[in-house]
Amino acid sequence: MENNRTEVATLGEFGLIQHLTKNFEIHNASTVLGVGDDAAVIDHFGKQTVVTTDLLLEGIHFDLMYTPLKHLGYKSVIVNISDIYAMNAHPTAITVSIGISNKVSVEALDEFYEGVYAACEKYGVDLIGGDTSSSNKGFVISVTALGEVSTDKFVKRSTAEVGDLICVTGDLGAAFLGLTLMEREKRIYLENPAIKPDLEGQDYIVGRLLKPEARKDIIEFFEASEITPTAMMDVSDGLSSEVLHLCNQSGLGCRIHEDKLPIDDKSRMAAFKFGLDPTVCALNGGEDYELIFTLKQADYDKITLNEQISVVGYMVEAEEGRKFISKGGNTFDITAQGWNAFNK
Repeated sequence: MENNRTEVATLGEFGLIQHLTKNFEIHNASTVLGVGDDAAVIDHFGKQTVVTTDLLLEGIHFDLMYTPLKHLGYKSVIVNISDIYAMNAHPTAITVSIGISNKVSVEALDEFYEGVYAACEKYGVDLIGGDTSSSNKGFVISVTALGEVSTDKFVKRSTAEVGDLICVTGDLGAAFLGLTLMEREKRIYLENPAIKPDLEGQDYIVGRLLKPEARKDIIEFFEASEITPTAMMDVSDGLSSEVLHLCNQSGLGCRIHEDKLPIDDKSRMAAFKFGLDPTVCALNGGEDYELIFTLKQADYDKITLNEQISVVGYMVEAEEGRKFISKGGNTFDITAQGWNAFNK
């Protein structure tokens, strides 16, 4: 079999950037000048600009043994634009910078960028720049996302009020269970490479790990329903951590009810199979990239028909504490046990 491998060194840095970005089309009027100059030019026509950035490191945030490069490119975009949606804004542009070792070929990078482009296409985002460098510490990815929001329509974490409902989109815990499955299969493979991976019936949790989506639909729903959340953030480190962020930054306490947590049946079945508690996975798992937001009780009727939104609790005075109420009626303090890159 012919080995079709192109060394990155044969293209050089500028040749590589040109190769990876040559087919990209502009989606947004706000992108005046994209890739190919010293800097991009964007004009948001009187709207406010939202900026966020994320670093993804091989061995910390992803494992190339079970993460296809196309999925990795896609996810690298999603984790950033999820933060833009969490501000009640619309993402418009990204920059992608990568550090690569000489074990990575041009073909491998093409796959990665295929995923980047697929996400940009799906979410109407423009790739407007980035950088490439060599790395002796594995694959390094840095993505910066820009978004736009109507003046003063952005939503912070610190503006929840007593009595506000705590709402979550989609379902929780699936990505953590997908990670648990892939790590288990990796261990089995390393011990005995002859054993084929057993991913039968686990498409959902694996998909939630490797190819998450951002909640563009929810931000569009807010606009159509004339809803402005009182506070909001995305669920990247686990529900318990995010709830505590909202409480800390708003100076409030909360009540979260176990029987209200949205957990998909496929996640429940996977959790039981692994001997895990689905509730613990939902609270502490992370990487779901759902939205958690607070809402005035007067707006409750506006969300009742949206099956993608669950009310899981409410905000209380700070002195009432941050409490979790189990199905059996027992009350526990909420602790942040979510995903932590510094504990790896």
